[in-house]
Amino acid sequence: MEYFINCNTASLAPYTTPLDRNRAAHLYRRLGFSASVETIDQAVGANASTLVDTLISQALGAPTIPEPEWANWNNSNYPEDDDLSNEMKRTQKNEFSVAYAKNMLNNNLRDRLSFFWSNHFVTQIEVYRCNPFLYHYVECLQRNALGNFKTFVSEIGLTDAMLYYLDGAYNNGNNPNENYARELYELFTLGEGNNYTEQDIIETARAISGYVERGELGCEHVTFDPEKHDSGSKTIFGQTGNWGYDDVIDILFEQRPNELAWFICKKLYEFFVHPDSNDDAGNAQTIISGMADTFIANDFEIAPVLSQLFKSQHFFDDEAIGVIIKSPYDLYFNLLKESSFSYDDTVISSVINYTGLLSQVMFNPFDVNGWQRNRTWINTNFMIGRWLTSEALIEEFFKADSEQFRTLGLALSGTDGQTSSNPDVVAKPIIDFFLPKGLLNESEYQKAYDIFRSDIQPEYYEGGTFETWTLQTSLEGPKQVYLLLQYLARQPEFQLK
Repeated sequence: MEYFINCNTASLAPYTTPLDRNRAAHLYRRLGFSASVETIDQAVGANASTLVDTLISQALGAPTIPEPEWANWNNSNYPEDDDLSNEMKRTQKNEFSVAYAKNMLNNNLRDRLSFFWSNHFVTQIEVYRCNPFLYHYVECLQRNALGNFKTFVSEIGLTDAMLYYLDGAYNNGNNPNENYARELYELFTLGEGNNYTEQDIIETARAISGYVERGELGCEHVTFDPEKHDSGSKTIFGQTGNWGYDDVIDILFEQRPNELAWFICKKLYEFFVHPDSNDDAGNAQTIISGMADTFIANDFEIAPVLSQLFKSQHFFDDEAIGVIIKSPYDLYFNLLKESSFSYDDTVISSVINYTGLLSQVMFNPFDVNGWQRNRTWINTNFMIGRWLTSEALIEEFFKADSEQFRTLGLALSGTDGQTSSNPDVVAKPIIDFFLPKGLLNESEYQKAYDIFRSDIQPEYYEGGTFETWTLQTSLEGPKQVYLLLQYLARQPEFQLK
């Protein structure tokens, strides 16, 4: 697949043109995991600023995932038999995975962001192996997803999942462990080598020591032991004192605001707008700089930065549409949302399994660097997997209720689907809805049209002897939409959002 170079020259000035279907779909694909045809069509003609305000307000007001009964368990609450204990833990994790997947499907921007932050403040449950830790980590991601980034950094570092994952739970003052201090700067706030030193890391590790009281039962909340905190003087970013955990966060945001703002805004830009943030003309850098200024001016509140970006001409420019490769979760969740096909927990469990086969295992990114996205999702094995699993999902929907394919086709084709005997006129809006940039040229459209026509004799179409075909009335209509979707799922353009 061709790598898309960022040629977007538009600014952060507000986008004021009423939204068309393509840009409304673009907004929902980037701010969430897309939306139904009905939701997207309701946004057609809307003012982008008003709609973005609504979506951000919804995200800020969304409740966090319900607390499971085991949220505050420790190992004493599980059966003594290892097999029974492990089986219970697997069941809890699987049920929680489905619950969180539903949050991603239903909460648009809030859980688009919580999932984004899970790949920024990375942990791996296979390392800390405690479901209660997982719940409180996810709840922290959700609660802070659009909030204050300084608060977020402070809270996430003291979650049990993070303390175990990056060895903070073993950071004794008399023998400091530097893992979390290093990643705090390198991956979470400043970026690799960006105006911090090895000595800053060493001194920071000393300052955040002491959160090491792990209990004796296993899977217990980590607490602070002042006896195991290094209470000596430390110098961090040129500031000297008897610093502790809260001091580290204060010093970081006070002494390195520009570096921090640039690093986070660059990451948000690459995720929401374009993976190429270093274009030769410097257009992306100008946008990131404007976002960083907003971030600092608003005391590191996340929502104002996203509001500015999502309302901008830059975000809605043609060059921003269809230039990000779908992650596995995007691939399947977009299909679920955009088709409005009926699904249950079994389907969601299948999707979670499929994403794992494509190397996006929920709650288990590759390593502390997280999933690298975009081109890493595309290789020979992954492409075949994307095709086969998408086709399997579509086939299951068809077997369950073929008429929902006609309903989808009619929703997209409108009056033409009800009255036109020209199948190409009916097929084109279906193609253009699922492919954000459409197909490459007219020849590629013709191939898709031929697939859509393949189940009906030509004499029933416009110009034929009978001209009786319409999508609304033809018995074969659902299968035609099914065959078209199966074909589109293998196209390069289907992999983009």
